[in-house]
Amino acid sequence: MREESAFAGRWTTVGGVRTHDRHDCRAGGLPVVLVHGLAVSHRYLMPTARALAGRHPVLVPDLPGFGHSDKPRRAYDVSRHAAHLAAWLDALGLSRVCVAGHSFGAEVVARLAVLRPDLVAAIVLASPTCDPAARSRRALVGRWFADLFVEAPWQAAVLARDVADAKPWRVLATVGHSVRNAIEGDLCRLPVPPLVLGGALDPVAPLRWRTQVAVLTGGVSVTVPAAAHNVMTTSGRRSAAAIAAYLRSSSTRPAPVSA
Repeated sequence: MREESAFAGRWTTVGGVRTHDRHDCRAGGLPVVLVHGLAVSHRYLMPTARALAGRHPVLVPDLPGFGHSDKPRRAYDVSRHAAHLAAWLDALGLSRVCVAGHSFGAEVVARLAVLRPDLVAAIVLASPTCDPAARSRRALVGRWFADLFVEAPWQAAVLARDVADAKPWRVLATVGHSVRNAIEGDLCRLPVPPLVLGGALDPVAPLRWRTQVAVLTGGVSVTVPAAAHNVMTTSGRRSAAAIAAYLRSSSTRPAPVSA
């Protein structure tokens, strides 16, 4: 998965943490920030990022502890990641964006949207964790193992590199943060209805759970055929098309009225 030269790398120091991102901001329109999951980095989101870049500015950060960003001594929980992401957006002067989180990243962007609704114009929850039916370390890890049998094997090298960067202890600690986070509390407080995106074969965030998320949030659910949990890796063009369509639809809705 070679990153095209149009995507540039950058480090921004936020709260003492050097935070890396890849970005291509040549297009106009609402910026889209793609947020990765708990064992990975910006790398596996690049297929969607590249497909979307011709239509929107796209930024793909590495959360603290992952990818090329600094590695704090302790794994951040959902709230701390959300606060860091908000501070990073402030540092870049981005005041209204679409936050698109995948897997654990969906938990982070949901919390960000609740903490800082002023930053959020649109929300994408892709393969969101954690389904209440699998809210334990054993159950969640079991679903990931099941996902291995339906994912495209060419992803293995990218994912192995990401886990090596993060270190297994950080991945396991972040699994614990995920299963202790009841995302429903944030979902019912989102400032805008989200796009709930997922793969038809996903055992980690199955259609039943994604449908519940869409109902709870008043959002729209889109299922990508033949894709599994890593829908934004293996189906980048279709994921980007769904996000672009959602953003076109969102731009025609009336703005929410503040109380």
